[in-house]
Amino acid sequence: MTSPVLSISPLGFLWKTVDPFLFCAYHDDAYPAGNGRMGPVGTLAGRDIGQDFSGKDGWSMYHGDAVPGFPAHPHRGFETVTVVRKGLIDHSDSLGATARFGQGDAQWLTAGGGVVHSEMFPLLDTGAPNPLELFQIWLNLPARNKMVPAHFTMFWGQNIPKLEVADDAGRTTHVSVVAGAPEGAAAPLPPPPDSWAAQKDADVAIWTLRMAPGARWTLPAAKGQGTRRMLYFFKGASVTLGGQLVDVSSAIEVRADMPAEIVNGDAESEFLMLQGQPINEPVAQYGPFVMNTQAEITQAIQDYRSTQFGGWPWADSAPVHGGEPARFALHPGGRRETADQIAS
Repeated sequence: MTSPVLSISPLGFLWKTVDPFLFCAYHDDAYPAGNGRMGPVGTLAGRDIGQDFSGKDGWSMYHGDAVPGFPAHPHRGFETVTVVRKGLIDHSDSLGATARFGQGDAQWLTAGGGVVHSEMFPLLDTGAPNPLELFQIWLNLPARNKMVPAHFTMFWGQNIPKLEVADDAGRTTHVSVVAGAPEGAAAPLPPPPDSWAAQKDADVAIWTLRMAPGARWTLPAAKGQGTRRMLYFFKGASVTLGGQLVDVSSAIEVRADMPAEIVNGDAESEFLMLQGQPINEPVAQYGPFVMNTQAEITQAIQDYRSTQFGGWPWADSAPVHGGEPARFALHPGGRRETADQIAS
């Protein structure tokens, strides 16, 4: 019998991806209580402030100097999909959009021809820890869409389709669907209009899976011929995939053209799945710019230096949005909504 498993590799800080994806980072930070100024209580001594990826004491400041996170930085030529499982992110961008999102929400930002954004991690709770857990996924754009206008999209957690399936023994598998719904789930929320995920037959799927101990579930075959699929086993003790035991956190490339039975081990396990039809174009990358040629990268650098991709409209390079935990989004043009999807 043909195995659905094509390759297995260990997970690092940056997870191996396949076309049409460029990059996946998993942040799982055990932030302490806040200091009342949305930073961590206690000293930052011993950290390389502005470049702290140390994981010291179970968390990092990243590029933040007072509040953890990623102050204003540019992108061109691809999309970021940020799925926040715990904690909050404060987003600001050069389109004039701001948002506080998390706790199951996702943000999908088409950088297109250029955008500057910041992603800060405010620690609001001063009396208890502030855990943060998120994925940031970079999805490429085809050449014809690399210079489209930037586009800001919010998916609130309660509107992201969920699927719960019980096996014959009653053990459950939960699937959360950011893109590309499996059979039995509600239709996914529409991706941004110029996304590769919005293209006919692109077969893009972004799912998270949580399996009870001993649960069995069959990952269905993808819809399209040529689709590629990566399954990231990032929490749990062991899992058997297509009859093959995996007992360390791993990036598993699986055949997308056939079903793959997943049998969980003795502990709850969690997975991220990324799949899609390859774009099959050259990739030229320089940090936050992803184009097709080196000449286009040079042009992106020159454009950013001369235009700042529209300029930064905020007084601070690392804005945070106050002490209230309410999740909201202020869209370009001024439309405001809350996590309950109530426009005001």
